Amino acid sequence: MKLLVIGGSYFYGRVFVMEAAKEHEITVWNRGTYSMKEFGVREIRADRHDRPAVCGEDYDAIVDFCAYAPGDVRSVIENMTGKINQYLLVSTVDVYERNAAVVKKEETPLAQRFPAGEAGEYIAGKTALEREIREVCIQKGIPYTVLRPAILYGPYNYAPRESAYIAMLLMNHALPHFIDADGQFQFVYVKDAAQAVLRCLGNQSAYGQAYNLCQDQVLTYDRFFEVLKTVAEPEDLAGLVEVPLTVEEAVKQGIPVPFPATAEETHLCDNGKGKRELFMSYLSFEEGMKRTYRAFRHVYVK
Repeated sequence: MKLLVIGGSYFYGRVFVMEAAKEHEITVWNRGTYSMKEFGVREIRADRHDRPAVCGEDYDAIVDFCAYAPGDVRSVIENMTGKINQYLLVSTVDVYERNAAVVKKEETPLAQRFPAGEAGEYIAGKTALEREIREVCIQKGIPYTVLRPAILYGPYNYAPRESAYIAMLLMNHALPHFIDADGQFQFVYVKDAAQAVLRCLGNQSAYGQAYNLCQDQVLTYDRFFEVLKTVAEPEDLAGLVEVPLTVEEAVKQGIPVPFPATAEETHLCDNGKGKRELFMSYLSFEEGMKRTYRAFRHVYVK
C-alpha cells in the first residue's frame, strides 16, 4: 500500500514506520526532527498546514500521528488534491469523560470539560479532532479510523516516563517508593500499538470505528517498580536504595510522577473491541518492560 505518514519519526510513529516500511511504500511528512531515510522511506520536510508536492498524489491511507489542535486534520484533507482511501487518526484514551469508577469502552461519551494547563489543552485538542475527523471525512466521503492508545511505552520513548525510572535505577542506584499512591493505569507496548495501525489499513470493518489500545494488565506504582526490579540485571540492583516519600514530596523534589497517582486520576479502558475486530493481542507488561529495559540500558550503561 502507498501510505502518507504525518509525523512518523517520534516514538509511536517511528516504530510504526520501521515496521510498515518492510511491506509498504511510505512517505513521511514532518518537520524533520529525526530522519527516517535509513528505513527506505521518502521524507518531506514541511509543516502539516503547508501544501507540499505530496498533496497531489493518491494514497491508500494517511496515518496521522501528530494532530493535536483543531484544524490539524481539516487542513491536511483540504490541502490534498489527490485521492485518500482512508484516514487514520491517532488519538488517546484520555478523550473519555472523567469517571474513575467506569471502565471506558469506545462508546463511552467523550469529555466535555478539561483540566487546566497543558494536559487539558492536549485532551481538548484530541477530543475536538475526533469530532473534526468524523465531520470532514463524512463530508468528503473518506473512510476514517481512530486509535486511542493508553500510556505508550517501549524502546525509542523520548518522553520521561518509564525511561526516567530506568535512568534513576542505572545512574543514581535509587528508586522512589510512593507511600500514598493508590492510582491505577494501563500501558500499551509501542510495537503492539504499531500493529494496530497495520491491522486497520484497508480494513473495511475498521471504517468509521474507534479502538482502545491497552494491555490486559492494570498496574499500580508498586507493581510497576516490582516489575522494573525483576527485569533489571542483578548487578544493576547492587546498592539500590528505595526512598519512601509521598507523591506531593516527589513533585516538590522534581521526581517524575508520570502515571496516575491517585484513585481519582485512575482512567481504565476496555480493549475487547480491538481484540474482537482487529484480532489484537498484547505483549505482557513483564515482557515489554524486559525489552524496554534492555534497550535503554545500552543508552545509560557504557
